[in-house]
Amino acid sequence: MNRTLVYAVFIAAVLGLGLLIGYNNIPGEWYQALAKPAFNPPNWIFAPVWSILYVIIGFVGARLFLDHRRTAAMRLWLAQMLLNFLWSPLFFGMQDVSSALIVIIALLIAVAGVIVASWNRDRVSALLFLPYLAWVAFATVLNGSIFLMN
Repeated sequence: MNRTLVYAVFIAAVLGLGLLIGYNNIPGEWYQALAKPAFNPPNWIFAPVWSILYVIIGFVGARLFLDHRRTAAMRLWLAQMLLNFLWSPLFFGMQDVSSALIVIIALLIAVAGVIVASWNRDRVSALLFLPYLAWVAFATVLNGSIFLMN
């Protein structure tokens, strides 16, 4: 199996699907009208941050697929992808802040699970997921704040 090709496919798939989902679930007037906490970042920050994170997520997914395919870390990676791609359609598309909060809490747990499950086998993957964990933790607090304020 060509490792470079696997990395390219994973990164392109994760980045492409993430951007497609983001493009189809753009924050609109509904989101602008919501009460948001003072720490809510400007809208322009989300696309570059998620683009970088999606490249990292794809890279880690390829590493796990190539070297640890039948492990809990790979299963948790797949779970976090599903939850990640579900959040935007729930929050922005369906305007369901409460369901999105449940999904993002599950996403936070899954991302932490990838780190824990890969820590001893693939420390690089675990460390690469730390910024993702931090961002999802921040996004969880933001989602929770929006839920409480509206």
